[in-house]
Amino acid sequence: MAVIAAAAGLAVGSAAAGAVAVGVGLAGVSAATSVVGGAIQSGQEHKAMVNARNAKEVAAAKVKSLQDGRADIINPYAGVTSLSDMASDLSGMMSNPFESLGVATQAAEIQAEEADISLANTLDMLRSTGASAGGATALAQAALASKKGVSSSIEQQEAQNEVRRAQGQSALMEAKVGEQRRLQGIAISEGQREQAADAQGKLFEFNAQEDRDNSDISYNIAKETGGAQREAAARSRRDDATAGIFTGVGAVASGLASTALTAGLGGKKA
Repeated sequence: MAVIAAAAGLAVGSAAAGAVAVGVGLAGVSAATSVVGGAIQSGQEHKAMVNARNAKEVAAAKVKSLQDGRADIINPYAGVTSLSDMASDLSGMMSNPFESLGVATQAAEIQAEEADISLANTLDMLRSTGASAGGATALAQAALASKKGVSSSIEQQEAQNEVRRAQGQSALMEAKVGEQRRLQGIAISEGQREQAADAQGKLFEFNAQEDRDNSDISYNIAKETGGAQREAAARSRRDDATAGIFTGVGAVASGLASTALTAGLGGKKA
């Protein structure tokens, strides 16, 4: 009976030891699986971290390149010049057309000559007819009065014509000066418009380039920031996976120790 009881006890102990061994073996398999899975995940996350870091560095280099290559600040009005040389002195075109007005003496001279001729003719006629000296004087005076009227009319016409010529010359001069002023005003105004348009065009080009550069810089800064965030997230996941590897290794070691301990206890009971 004692032998049977001992055998039964041995069988029960062996069964218990086997159950413990199976449990430890399953735990070891689970731990090993965790170690392998953690190693695979750690490698993947490390690769993702490296890719994110590379993308971040590329974006950072692009940002620096864009910032270094930005257009220099310009002065769009640097090319503006004075237009004063387009205005000229027009005083040389001006004169006093009435300055040369003179006294119409030609009519008076003609009058004197005609009076002398008339008087001479009258005297000749009187001598030939035997008329008295009083009659000759009366005829000469009448002829002289007639010539005076004609001469006065001619003199007035000459004076009027000279005044009209002076007035016409003055009007023409004023028209020429006015036209020159108008042309100068157009030239100066057009010059100012061209300079203003050129400055505005340069300013537009600069602002457009500046907006484009700022947009590119902002885009690449966003890419750099996103790369940094992805790198940090991948590093965190890799670290977690690496920690899981060590946890799994510890579990495997613990399982092996338990198996060895169980085997040792079973051997002692035997």
